[in-house]
Amino acid sequence: MTPKIPPHTLWRPGVSATVRRVAETLRAHGPRTRAELVSLSGLSRASVSTALAELSAADLVTERTGPSDRSAGRTLGGRPASVVRLTRAAGIAAGVDIGRRHVRVALADLDHDVLAERQTHTDFDADDRPHEVLELAAGLLTDALSDITADRDEVVGVGLGVPAPITHDQRIGARPMLPGWADLRPSDAFGDLIRLPVRAENDANLAALGEYVWGAGRGCTNLVHVKLGTGVGAGIVLDGRLYRGAAGTAGELGHVTLDARGPVCRCGNRGCLELAVGGRALLAHARQANAGLADLAALIAAARAGDPGCRRLITDAGGQLGYALGNLVNLINPQRVVLGDELGSATDLLREPLQRGLAETAIASAAEAVEVVRSELASRAGALGGVALALGANPRG
Repeated sequence: MTPKIPPHTLWRPGVSATVRRVAETLRAHGPRTRAELVSLSGLSRASVSTALAELSAADLVTERTGPSDRSAGRTLGGRPASVVRLTRAAGIAAGVDIGRRHVRVALADLDHDVLAERQTHTDFDADDRPHEVLELAAGLLTDALSDITADRDEVVGVGLGVPAPITHDQRIGARPMLPGWADLRPSDAFGDLIRLPVRAENDANLAALGEYVWGAGRGCTNLVHVKLGTGVGAGIVLDGRLYRGAAGTAGELGHVTLDARGPVCRCGNRGCLELAVGGRALLAHARQANAGLADLAALIAAARAGDPGCRRLITDAGGQLGYALGNLVNLINPQRVVLGDELGSATDLLREPLQRGLAETAIASAAEAVEVVRSELASRAGALGGVALALGANPRG
């Protein structure tokens, strides 16, 4: 008789290694055919079949005819292949994105279907009050679970995004960039609040992962996602995996030096890209002529409406961004650059000056090979990237 696995114990000790490997393959890669499971798991066809029988007996997987998400149209002998999917009983993955003035939460089942999303804005800077914003995030997670009538013990993992580099041991990697958080391990602090397993990651990295799994990076194994908000950051995906670097600081595009004699940046260096392209800097310049501009969205709206000062600021920002990206394109030769967050919504205004700056600094063949596109997920990218991290879609190497 096939042994029964109680729901929600699948990810705990005691489950056979073979069953766990098949389940984790489905969790990371989403719906798959049996042939794909054999290839991705490295197990024999017989081992996969035995594991699926055990999972099916526990109502943790279903199997039906139809294309898998990443192999649509494949057939076996002219017939549609049978696709295996994890059920809701296998658990829920959560993503949490903490920004300077926002918190976003997303929930998905282990079949990679997004179930619920919530967001709120704060009247304080999360940079300075980590404990308050983490408590706010915990409440938002509870509300999102309530939206889908789910209990916290159904959550198998949480991916948490914070606006600073995260080291391999889950610490803040550049203390001056987020001093209020410097003595925290964000994953531990949030995990203690919600009593769930948490992995923390840089918010730009999670946005890149979100676009790679669900958005403008689908089907592209080498891409850069540029987060253009209050600051500037980049997430880099190489050969289908996030590239974090030795200390977790890979992708800190905002701290590329454009002018070695320029003003001092919050990171301690001079003339950083963030001082020319970051939302704080752009608003400070724009308000010299238009003190009534409320935020970056208002600046973009004014530029689109023809305000010459605001339009010039965005044009110049695009050119400076292009210069910095040209060096990055020379180094890693990506297929696609995705522009996201608030300023990324103005890709129509940024693209031409960005392409000019790119052409002036990148090798011609690399510049011609890269496609610059707008984010498909916009403000959702970070939270959905957190979900992808919790799913194991990009395990840390």
